[in-house]
Amino acid sequence: MRRDYPRKKKSHRINHEIRAQKVRVIGEDKRQVGIMHIKEALVLAQEKGLDLVEIAPQANPPVVRIMDYGKFLYEEHKKQQEAKKKQKQIKVKEVQLRPKIDIHDLEVKVRKIKEFFEDGNKVKIRLRLRGREMGKPELVENLIEKLMERLEDIAEIESPLKIEGRIGIMLLGPKKVKGGKNAKAKNKEISSKKIQNNGEGEDKEAESLP
Repeated sequence: MRRDYPRKKKSHRINHEIRAQKVRVIGEDKRQVGIMHIKEALVLAQEKGLDLVEIAPQANPPVVRIMDYGKFLYEEHKKQQEAKKKQKQIKVKEVQLRPKIDIHDLEVKVRKIKEFFEDGNKVKIRLRLRGREMGKPELVENLIEKLMERLEDIAEIESPLKIEGRIGIMLLGPKKVKGGKNAKAKNKEISSKKIQNNGEGEDKEAESLP
């Protein structure tokens, strides 16, 4: 006995909707049964408690298959849902900076940017300018230079800095690494190593102090 599955809009002719008088029948086991009159094919499907589904209407004669059409639609829907889950959804995260940001705060922002990259996201840098900062482009250039020095191994500029009024916008994306699917993992590895190396450097400086 067939189970009742949720049905979506049909994309095939089924049962009495099939117009051809002669059809090539495929059984529920996907083996060819043969060419027969549509009425015979319908009886065969009904005896098995299944549907007769037209799967190749352009063929001569059209090809039909005996199946549980409700189950077929349900499984197709599940496959589509799974495919959507697997699709990579790239998001654009935002990080705000100031031209006179101190080194500690900059490092905090850099770590956050790296986390976004490790998740496969892009990052929009929003730069806020105040008063006299608007007349000192060297402050902005210095900040961007410091930022990219810390991200050079894992980031690339997708859209250069554009300043309109008091706001500057720049778009960064994860650097494309050879290896396709492993590129994300590679970026994470580079990021981790860099953080570790920075920590070792700080330890050595501390040891050298009197």
